[in-house]
Amino acid sequence: MKRIRERTTKWTVGFLCLLVVAACTMITRASTPVGVTPTLIGRGTFERFKVKTDSQSTFDFMAQAKPAIDMVVRTNDYAPGASTGWHTHPGPVFITVTQGEVTFYEVDDPTCSPTVVKAGEGYVDTGHGHIGRNETGNPARDIAVVIAPVGGAFRSELPAPGPYCAF
Repeated sequence: MKRIRERTTKWTVGFLCLLVVAACTMITRASTPVGVTPTLIGRGTFERFKVKTDSQSTFDFMAQAKPAIDMVVRTNDYAPGASTGWHTHPGPVFITVTQGEVTFYEVDDPTCSPTVVKAGEGYVDTGHGHIGRNETGNPARDIAVVIAPVGGAFRSELPAPGPYCAF
């Protein structure tokens, strides 16, 4: 009986060690930002709404939120060679590059095609998963408006490398 108990204990300890190693591997494979400095400008809660431009407008725009949402506004400063790391958002993100250029890659793009966004240009992230990289030798900056649940997280890390990109 004592041998069975010892064997069971060894197997249990071994299995727990394997779980710890697997968890540590997953944590170290998470894609965290490198060389990107985020600065929160503000976060505001918007009660449910529905807005649409009228027919006289020069463009067509519609937005709707139900239930209430938070809009998080922040800047991201990118050092040369910086990366946001692979991540997702709970909703869309409206990004305006204000300095330099930032290259975005979507996590679900099997061609790993870059979208280069230069100062004065915008990029709409669907929230499904992406990475932003400064692939130049100059600093870059963007301003992001992130749609998130009230009081909730507005970013979740994804494993690196992405499934279609080598970084």
